[in-house]
Amino acid sequence: MKVLIVLAHPEPKSLNGSLKDVAAQALRENNHEVKVSDLYDMGFKATLDRKDFLNLQNPDRFNPITEQLHAAQTDGFAPDIKAEMEKIEWADLLILQFPIWYGGMPAILKGWMERVFASGFSSDMFQGKIYDKGLLKGKKAMLSFTTGGAEENYYMDLPDKDPASLLPVITENLKFSGFEVLKPFMIFGAIMLSEEDAEKHFVEYKKRIGEL
Repeated sequence: MKVLIVLAHPEPKSLNGSLKDVAAQALRENNHEVKVSDLYDMGFKATLDRKDFLNLQNPDRFNPITEQLHAAQTDGFAPDIKAEMEKIEWADLLILQFPIWYGGMPAILKGWMERVFASGFSSDMFQGKIYDKGLLKGKKAMLSFTTGGAEENYYMDLPDKDPASLLPVITENLKFSGFEVLKPFMIFGAIMLSEEDAEKHFVEYKKRIGEL
């Protein structure tokens, strides 16, 4: 299996950084191929703008979706976007590793999704290529994330405790593109974890990775 891990945390020694290392090591020990996109280390540009395209279809009035469709047809994406697209095409499984900040994913990860999951590459709603007909169908994705607050704070208004309800934007974006979204791995109250508790989570995550 070929696995792409996308890390969105500015500190390599953070809990998220350690979870990325645990996953990569466990996968390689099981003879899987692994690539890592460490977005902060890469200095990945988080804003979708004109610079994302080598040749604009309409230089006078910028429309992101039509320019993405045009770039998909003409191989006109900027090099940093194209490199990430090639990693996604290569991968059988995508793992997104990140903390929840202010109720959502870090801006750099949202920017990665906006720029890389471009219309014409991941989906094409004008051609009906969405969800089970999405352009990335056949691939799987899993979220692995941490929160600063306790579990009850996040599920206060979600009595069913459905993990997908916590981050509908991400899960829907992935499903929209054709991904099969696996059950996420979550660590609540990360800021309050002891080293002993963190190690327990690492063991649990390594087991989960081994079962993929």
